[in-house]
Amino acid sequence: MCIMHELCIMHMFAPGTVARGDLTTSVLARSFVSEPAFVRARKSVRPNVLVGLLAVTGTVVAMMQTLVVPLVASLPKIFHAPASDTSWIITITLLVGAVSTPVAGKLADMYGKKRMLLACLIPLIMGSVLCALATTVPVMVAGRGLQGMAMGIIPLGISMLHDLLPEDRRPAAISLMSSSLGIGGAIGLPFSAAVAQFASWRMLLWLIVAFAAVMFVLVAWLVPPPSRGIDRRRFDFVGAVGLGCGLIALLLPISRGAEWGWTSTLVVGLFAAAVVILLVWAWWELRASAPLVDLRATGKPVVLLTNLTSILVGFAMYSQMLIIPQLLQMPAATGYGQGLSMLAMGLWIAPGGLAMSIMSPVGARITKRFGPKITLAIGATVLAVAYATLALVMSSLAGLVIGAFVASCGVGLAYGAMPTLILGAVPAHEKASANGLNTLMRSIGTSTSSAVIGVVLANLTISVGGYQVPSATGFLVSFLIGCGVAALAAVLALVIPARKPTRRRVEGALPEESQLAAA
Repeated sequence: MCIMHELCIMHMFAPGTVARGDLTTSVLARSFVSEPAFVRARKSVRPNVLVGLLAVTGTVVAMMQTLVVPLVASLPKIFHAPASDTSWIITITLLVGAVSTPVAGKLADMYGKKRMLLACLIPLIMGSVLCALATTVPVMVAGRGLQGMAMGIIPLGISMLHDLLPEDRRPAAISLMSSSLGIGGAIGLPFSAAVAQFASWRMLLWLIVAFAAVMFVLVAWLVPPPSRGIDRRRFDFVGAVGLGCGLIALLLPISRGAEWGWTSTLVVGLFAAAVVILLVWAWWELRASAPLVDLRATGKPVVLLTNLTSILVGFAMYSQMLIIPQLLQMPAATGYGQGLSMLAMGLWIAPGGLAMSIMSPVGARITKRFGPKITLAIGATVLAVAYATLALVMSSLAGLVIGAFVASCGVGLAYGAMPTLILGAVPAHEKASANGLNTLMRSIGTSTSSAVIGVVLANLTISVGGYQVPSATGFLVSFLIGCGVAALAAVLALVIPARKPTRRRVEGALPEESQLAAA
């Protein structure tokens, strides 16, 4: 659309005499007509307000990952249902979030990012109200499913920051927004534990309703007016259904395999179905005129390797969030547990969320100097070193807290670099959907981590007070797995092709104007 706008100006002001690449004439012509929408939107932005608002919104959404974790043991009693039924209250959010995130990204490319961001906040509000009023498991599961539909807000926020901020402000802002996925998960645990302990679990959900409603109003008020989507092709409903079915068939056995049995007919059948469905889906997407996911763009080495690295980093990030809380709460009689309460444990690991936000400007400086692939590799390396250190000091409270903090620093660096790599490798009309797919890759990593670490800790146990608890060997093996996965992520990051400049920037011009000059 921007190129068409340029051509129209050329025709109006200098038909037959203006060369297509003459930026001077183009900019001069623009001074006599209304500015393009992206220029007006960018001029109306207050960068600090926009970054703060979107980062807080992303953090609130990410808190849905750990919001009900402190209630897991109490859910069967609250709803008078078996644990096998109440476990769906956790699982459903993962499944719905995984399916809805790439769909929300594609719709944002079609109809505008602000519209979709507001649309994602609506089910978060509705789902939280439903959960707060729930008296049965099905109602609670329905509410948690609606909450999962909001997970697309984080990749949408990343794309909005890329579109609206000045170029020099983008790296740190995008890094912070991307890290909000981990920040929300880190602070959600102590927040929900504190509210549940001193008030009511229903009050916890009403607070989320209030937060989400305030975010909705502020986004509608402070974010620049929505612009027309740049991808006006028809929505790929077949692709959306196929991707949804394939992801459910993949993630459901990953998340419930330990309960159902990894060799059971149901689990094996679902994995087989996932392979078949996703292969057919890929066949459809490669032939669709307007695919939900552009697999050709996704297959570019930069995008493909970044997404594969994202799976590994997601795995490593979530592993320490599973291991360290258990070590902190493990009975002191084991010799390696700290015997802390849920609230105390949450408070000790809360600084990890702060670490991720602190690393955002640091990562931006590294990216500016050396490129995002180096930032990603450094982040994964820091994460691997943290795991190796944790394996040596897992019986020390100070060692666990410091190790968790260092691991969060690595996650902050890595998470901040991924969107920059993706945004630099995909066309403008695919940015939101490509970011959504990258967020999905991280979710696959966290789901796989939950399954693998769960199997390790469930099979390497000791008896304490008549109960089976994970042994020191189980935790050691888990830390070593996390270290190995993070190290593999660092190696994979280093082989991502470095992005090379393809055109000379015009001094003083906006990024879009430089693109027009190149055209």
